[in-house]
Amino acid sequence: MANAASDHIVSSFTDELNTLAQTIAEMGGQVEVAIENGTKALLKLDRELADLTIIADQRIDDMQRRIDDMCVSIIARRQPMASDLRSIVTAIHVANDLERVGDMAKQLARRSLKLEGINLQPTFYNGVKNMTALVLRQLKDALDAYANRDSAAAVEVCNRDDEVDAMHTSLFRELLTYMLEDPRNITTCTHLLFCAKNLERIGDHATNIAERAYYLQTGKQLTADVQELHRTQIKA
Repeated sequence: MANAASDHIVSSFTDELNTLAQTIAEMGGQVEVAIENGTKALLKLDRELADLTIIADQRIDDMQRRIDDMCVSIIARRQPMASDLRSIVTAIHVANDLERVGDMAKQLARRSLKLEGINLQPTFYNGVKNMTALVLRQLKDALDAYANRDSAAAVEVCNRDDEVDAMHTSLFRELLTYMLEDPRNITTCTHLLFCAKNLERIGDHATNIAERAYYLQTGKQLTADVQELHRTQIKA
């Protein structure tokens, strides 16, 4: 009888962890949609889509609070240890990063409401589209690495962060050129600079999630392992 009760407890705990993972995945999906909509609202100056993106951010915030509550409840009731505790703590951090990405998408939408009647240069328009596609890929791959506990995939995501930074630098220089050419562009370009920065920050949060995925699988910090690898290579 005791074994049956113990098996039930273990099964129930596993169900709770699975529910937590599913909720993280659902939140990730909503965040990806928010990024796409925020960028579309910016590039098309779509006020209706911008408003919908801003409103949708409340659902993302609510999901983060629900995940926090789930994690605190599990820790209090189950008193997990080792890998189970690591899984729950990692979920809290990933949810926080996703909430911040949602805020970045909301900021894209809000900035679009401040822009009226502008004609985006094709190079900037394409640059934003390409940068959005890249950060979305980064976020998706980071979430997949987290869900699958794939440390190698997590490292790949981190290695690609330089591509996002390079795109941001390119957009920054282009907007700076527009401002220097005509001071009347300064206000508009300033808003666009913040939009480009928001996309770059989304890439940073994707990297954070990848680092969490690496920690979840290995129990080690990715930055510490990379530094150790560099020290080994230098000695060799």
